[in-house]
Amino acid sequence: MGLLDRWSKRKKQEQLEKTTDEKVVEPAKTAVKAVETKAVKTTAKKAVSTKVAAKKTSTKTKKEETVAVAVPAAEEKKNILVSKVLIKPLVTEKSAIAESLNKYSFLVHRSANKYQVKQAVFEIYGVKPTAVNVTNVQGKWVRFGRSMGRHSDFRKAIVTLPKGKTITIHKGV
Repeated sequence: MGLLDRWSKRKKQEQLEKTTDEKVVEPAKTAVKAVETKAVKTTAKKAVSTKVAAKKTSTKTKKEETVAVAVPAAEEKKNILVSKVLIKPLVTEKSAIAESLNKYSFLVHRSANKYQVKQAVFEIYGVKPTAVNVTNVQGKWVRFGRSMGRHSDFRKAIVTLPKGKTITIHKGV
């Protein structure tokens, strides 16, 4: 499963949570309205006390509503950051040999630093790396018939994990 698949899956789950939170808040509002209608039928003293209680419950639902919306927004920012830092795992013969030494290679964003790569690997795979090495790789010149071309430059990160910890990068390759 790629990084974008994980990000889109998390985004769908957050949207589902938002819709369930809104459904929970709506019955609370109808209950407040029911309390207010019953209060009109009762005597004046009872009506005043139930309306005050209804107002208190309605303010609580508003507070809960704002808290429920604020938390997923912070999580979305983290997910966006992670998806931009790690582009994809680098699967080559050399990186496959390095995996036996608990070193995994990733293509990362050009402006990503070691700290950001370390955080992104921890958030996605749940394993805290011991070391991160980052290098800029120049694109190779290639020839297509008569014309010359060049592969694009990229930034590569080699992540070293602690002994005994592994991650599955190229599942199904």
